[in-house]
Amino acid sequence: MKPKISLITLGVDDLDRAIRFYNEGLGLPRYEFESEGVAFFSLEGTWLALYPREELARDIGLTSTGEPGFASVTLAHNAPSREDVDVVLAQAVAAGATLIKPAEEVFWGGYSGYFQDPEGHYWEVAFNPFVDLT
Repeated sequence: MKPKISLITLGVDDLDRAIRFYNEGLGLPRYEFESEGVAFFSLEGTWLALYPREELARDIGLTSTGEPGFASVTLAHNAPSREDVDVVLAQAVAAGATLIKPAEEVFWGGYSGYFQDPEGHYWEVAFNPFVDLT
């Protein structure tokens, strides 16, 4: 795994309010693309994503946002290929992480899975064929 965080995702209760805050209030440049229910902001060296809190929990495979270790924040590492996603997930598990969701084709057209580090933080490892976030 390259020593780089590609994306920080914040689970939010009110997506429109959060978009206004980060875009209009803080002046973060919003990346526009054809997708509803998520917002991306291009930052120096990484991206910030806003995603509904319940949807983020569901994407990880959790049944509720109250599960231990879920603070409505995920870190993401974007890999250059589907195969690399599998390699990074296996590397994390070998190092002591817990595989939460094996990598799979996802609704937005990419390939991703989740692991939880030994301290309880959730990481998504993803390949995005549409946008180069690496």
